[in-house]
Amino acid sequence: MRPPAPWLTGNLIGIVLALQGPAQAGLLLPVLQLMRPQLEAKLTKVCVEKGSAGNGALAAKLQSPCQQLAKPTSACLVEETDATGHSLGVISELIQGQFGSQSELVVKRCLAKMLGLPADSLNEVPLLELATGFNKTKP
Repeated sequence: MRPPAPWLTGNLIGIVLALQGPAQAGLLLPVLQLMRPQLEAKLTKVCVEKGSAGNGALAAKLQSPCQQLAKPTSACLVEETDATGHSLGVISELIQGQFGSQSELVVKRCLAKMLGLPADSLNEVPLLELATGFNKTKP
C-alpha cells in the first residue's frame, strides 16, 4: 500500500496533534472514509497475491472475486475502527506504517463479525495463531 498523499498525511498529523484525550466514535470517520479506497486496493492486492501464489492465470481470475471481498472487508474495518473509538490509534499506526495493537484489535473484531461470532470473542487469541489456523487444510 502506498503511503497517503503528503497533503493528507499533513492533515492527519494536524488532526492527531489537535486532539486531546481519547477520540470519540464518529470524530475521525471522514478521515477513515478517505482512506477506504486505498485499503480496498491493498486488500485486493494481498488477496490476489496470496490466493494465486504467483500463478499469473489464477491471479487474473482472482482479481474480481478479491475486489468483491475487499469492499465489505474495508467497510467493516472502517466501521469497527470508528465504533470502538480506536480511530486515533489506528490512524497513528497507519501514518507510521505500522500494524500495531489498535489495528490488530479492529481486525479481530471484523474477523469475528464476518464469522458470525461475538465482536470480542477473538480478543485473547493471537493474530498469528488465527492466521495459522485459517491456513491449515483439512485432510
